[in-house]
Amino acid sequence: MRTQATPDSNAAIVIGAGLGGLAAAMRLGAKGYAVTVLDKLDRPGGRGSSITQDGHRFDLGPTIITVPQVYEKLWAACGRDFHKDVDLRPMDPFYEVRWQDGSTFTARQDTDAMLAEVARLSPRDVKGYKKFLKDSERRYFVGFEGMVAKPMHRLWETLKVLPTFAMLRADQSILGLAKRRVKDPRLRMALSFHPLFIGGDPCHVTSMYALVAHLEKEYGVHYAMGGVQAIADAMANVIRSQGGQVRQGAEVDEILVENGAAAGVQLTNGQTLHAPLVVSNADAGHTYQRLMRNISRKRWTNAKLDKRRWSMGLFVWYFGTKGTAHLWPDIGHHTITNAPRYEGLLRDIFIKGKLADDMSLYIHRPSRTDPSVAPKGDDTFYVLSPVPHLGFDDPVDWDRECEVYKAKVQAEVDKHLPGFADHISTEMTLTPKDFQKRYLSPNGSGFSIEPRILQSAWFRPHNVSEEAKGLYLVGAGTHPGAGVPGVISSAEVLGKLVPQAPVMPEMKVAAE
Repeated sequence: MRTQATPDSNAAIVIGAGLGGLAAAMRLGAKGYAVTVLDKLDRPGGRGSSITQDGHRFDLGPTIITVPQVYEKLWAACGRDFHKDVDLRPMDPFYEVRWQDGSTFTARQDTDAMLAEVARLSPRDVKGYKKFLKDSERRYFVGFEGMVAKPMHRLWETLKVLPTFAMLRADQSILGLAKRRVKDPRLRMALSFHPLFIGGDPCHVTSMYALVAHLEKEYGVHYAMGGVQAIADAMANVIRSQGGQVRQGAEVDEILVENGAAAGVQLTNGQTLHAPLVVSNADAGHTYQRLMRNISRKRWTNAKLDKRRWSMGLFVWYFGTKGTAHLWPDIGHHTITNAPRYEGLLRDIFIKGKLADDMSLYIHRPSRTDPSVAPKGDDTFYVLSPVPHLGFDDPVDWDRECEVYKAKVQAEVDKHLPGFADHISTEMTLTPKDFQKRYLSPNGSGFSIEPRILQSAWFRPHNVSEEAKGLYLVGAGTHPGAGVPGVISSAEVLGKLVPQAPVMPEMKVAAE
């Protein structure tokens, strides 16, 4: 079928059913657009989708939900109540950080509890930690409240915040700020690792990311029952209730541009869909390098994209264990383990592109909270290790290294889950090579373009594209960046840029 749409039609196409694309479709539906979402996977969610295997649901990507307000605002814009569609549970504690010497740090929402943790770990750093909390709050109001949901495609919007950024030492890294405030190397790690969850190197991303500490304290850390997949499914249901479509197994091959304006898309199966408004939730690099390969581009040329610094890759091992619900009672929902090196490991991952023997891991055990992820009495886990992306001169050969690296991960996990491998009943892995294939991610990166200061705001691919009228971008590769609140907020920015849909008669549909 070929959908014919006039330039003033209310037809809109969204490429990709990741969380950013789904949020964009909801925003457009609320504005009166007839939206079609196209996605190559078999279910909505993108990186937030899931795979069920042998009774275990593996949530493939994000697991931590912060800032529930971004979802509440999104649902409210569609005349709905988020909490009627999604069961969100607050986490307490948030997570536990573990070091090689056996010491631990438990993060909670309560400030007194956090001060007690700091005092227990390093009494001399309590005063510095209090200063860090003030640093975090100031950065939150400037960087999150002041910029996240605002369009930044005009240079002036970035220039006018530079004096405040200078005052807050945004040129300094988040690790550099932590070093200024506390002396204990364990605390420095605990206060600076958060950018890794959006693909950033703590040694180089701006200290503005210290805002995460205040964000967690202000809004808490949550888990969606049913996983992030439940949020994605709820979003797809809202889109359908608005009259929109969510088409799975439909991969876009090219964005069509006519007379400098978006005109629709062509799928890999040859089908053509026409619409004067196209929103790409595909990675910004893939959008410009692949989907617009036949278009002469003004700003986001291949050469310019090749010079970008990309976020690290991810090695993720998903496994289910039989009859273990009563085992390892000290391992909660979220656990972070540390390698003996912190800065050295970061250099290997982000600068050298080297797959190191040591590793820091994120261990996710959702079965501690959500019984739906595993058969009764069993557990579902995923273990994530940051690794180099595939864009280095001598990239990791994952066909050769996957099983070798998994054995190293197993040895590290066994320190925290003794004997776990004997209980594994089902498993699967994702490497950067899989991210490249499954998510069409340039260099197999986990979070698109790395969020360094000169790759943020105006310096990032814009929400409104310069390359074609009527083309917009949402998701991790555009403003405000990666992370679930970021990609949901990118759709809020879109809602401010796109006008109300024209009132039109039904589109004419003709055979291709």
